[in-house]
Amino acid sequence: MSSAITNILLVGVGGQGILLASEILSEAFMLAGYDVKKSEIHGMSQRGGSVVSHVRFGTQVFSPVVPEGEGDIMFGFELLETSRYLSLLRPGATVVVNDFKILPPAVLLGQAVYPEGLADSIRTAFPDTLLVDGQRLAIEAGDLRAANTALLGAVSKRLAITDDIWRQALEKMVPRKALEINLMAFQMGRDLKG
Repeated sequence: MSSAITNILLVGVGGQGILLASEILSEAFMLAGYDVKKSEIHGMSQRGGSVVSHVRFGTQVFSPVVPEGEGDIMFGFELLETSRYLSLLRPGATVVVNDFKILPPAVLLGQAVYPEGLADSIRTAFPDTLLVDGQRLAIEAGDLRAANTALLGAVSKRLAITDDIWRQALEKMVPRKALEINLMAFQMGRDLKG
């Protein structure tokens, strides 16, 4: 992350908790004293359609949208969606991706085939790739819906934000009834090697 602005892209399918993860990220950066801009792009349907969230932070940020080819970190919730948006990254960028497939309607209808070997092709294009089993971590934490915070924990290791700030951001953005499970899932993601 060589520039004064760090560009993070969150990509996946509606219903995976991408918007909450981008809110937590943005809150953490604001608590750390950065200027933050955020933008979301939703696919045809909120649940099941493609979702891309842009989060930019630094000393001064003017636009909420990451320019194509300037993404520093991609935070992917689903393999095909992650692969689809790799062109938004700069060479040498970091990819943290969930080892998870959601079959698009065309695949379900037999009109297309889900591509094989996506994790390997992502890693070939971007050697600094961490493949995370977000669903397994979330289930171990106590709720499958916490996969987004498990993945966020894995991403957090690549950002110079202290543990106490991450905790404050989670406490502010996650509903109280789900907080302990989400804190546990976040820590499990943060503790991953790689």
